[in-house]
Amino acid sequence: MHKSNTIKIFAVEDDPVYSKFLKYVLDLNPDFEVQLFENGKDCLAQLHQSPQIITLDYSLPDLTGEEILKQIKAADPGIHVIIISGQENISTAVNLLKQGAYDYITKDEETKDRLLNSLNNALKNVSLVQEINHLKKEISQKYDFESSIIGSSPAIKNTFELLSKAIKTNITVSITGETGTGKELAAKAIHYNSNRNKGKFVAVNIAAIPKDLLESELFGYEKGAFTGAVTRRIGKFEEANNGTLFLDEIGEMDINLQAKLLRVLQEKELSRIGGNEVIKINPRIIVATHKDLAAEVNAGNFREDLYYRLLGLPIEMPPLRDRGKDIIIIANKILEDFCTENELSCSRLSKAAKEKLMSYPYPGNVRELKSIVELAAVMGSGEEIQPQDISFKTLKEEDSLIYEELTLKEYEQRIINHFLEKYNHNVLKVAKLLNIGKSTIYRHLKDNQHE
Repeated sequence: MHKSNTIKIFAVEDDPVYSKFLKYVLDLNPDFEVQLFENGKDCLAQLHQSPQIITLDYSLPDLTGEEILKQIKAADPGIHVIIISGQENISTAVNLLKQGAYDYITKDEETKDRLLNSLNNALKNVSLVQEINHLKKEISQKYDFESSIIGSSPAIKNTFELLSKAIKTNITVSITGETGTGKELAAKAIHYNSNRNKGKFVAVNIAAIPKDLLESELFGYEKGAFTGAVTRRIGKFEEANNGTLFLDEIGEMDINLQAKLLRVLQEKELSRIGGNEVIKINPRIIVATHKDLAAEVNAGNFREDLYYRLLGLPIEMPPLRDRGKDIIIIANKILEDFCTENELSCSRLSKAAKEKLMSYPYPGNVRELKSIVELAAVMGSGEEIQPQDISFKTLKEEDSLIYEELTLKEYEQRIINHFLEKYNHNVLKVAKLLNIGKSTIYRHLKDNQHE
């Protein structure tokens, strides 16, 4: 519970003696802000103050406890109403509890203890509601796409425009892009900024689940449906009902299961494995893949009808190498966050370090940049991160050049820089390795100084 917020309690009681008693009991907790009312109408008129708990005398001069309870719940179902009655009537108590009362307490010698116990239990629920609301607000802010997917390049601005369109409707969205471009982050931004944000965001990585287990993971199963099914389990579709189901790497789904997926999407209903019950579902579907699904259809690996069902609004996450100076904007944000999380004195990127970051094609995209910058933050020792603190580790370093289209002179400069760094700027050694004259390297170094 966030202690900075006091708990506002309304106590409605027409008996002045008992009203003082309630005030005494409630004031035992310094976090309670108590307001007394003599009748129901005055209490109802002040509901805009948003009390979390109301203790309500069942027999008031103007309205019955039942009438007030209905109006309180109509105004704010989250208010915890504790009924306090002079008579112990079980049928009345049961009826009030069914209508939403949190508790029913009779006025006797045990009222104080029962009231305190009821308040303590109610506080746990109030605390939970506050925590959930706080987390929802935090998540919504976290996944505001223009702060979580940062940049100002034309490529990413085009992506922002498409994300804005996706947020306004419940259209199926298909997100494409290379690994590490932020496809799941984009899916979360859509969900948490849409009218589905009160429902769950459920992510399933198709590629990470064995083919023979994927059906039960998606659609659930009944107890005894197969060996090991010792209890019923709902699938991801049911879990995401009225929320968002994110199917990552959809291109990896077995073609035999694609037919069932298509039927579920079209009918908006399913039956768990081993069961006959038809369950209505209504999740929003977002899919992602690094594959060219159209090519997969032509190759016979993906159903054409499912392809058109999932295409919806296509959003492509641009590769980092096409985003220009976004690389530095993202690197600075990664560096700031990493230093804050690890309580490091936050370094900054030197001009030369920025140039080095800009020179690399990032086959792993933002995910790779994050790894590179965080390692540089650890390796750096001064106020600025220097080029030598930055290390690029490609799986096949000789293939990294294919990611860029450069002029011959730019390729030459890249190669010379690489070997100069590798051999500690030993010009003679680099000249021999590349079979070029020393003057070529010196000219290259001079050109770099003038740039």
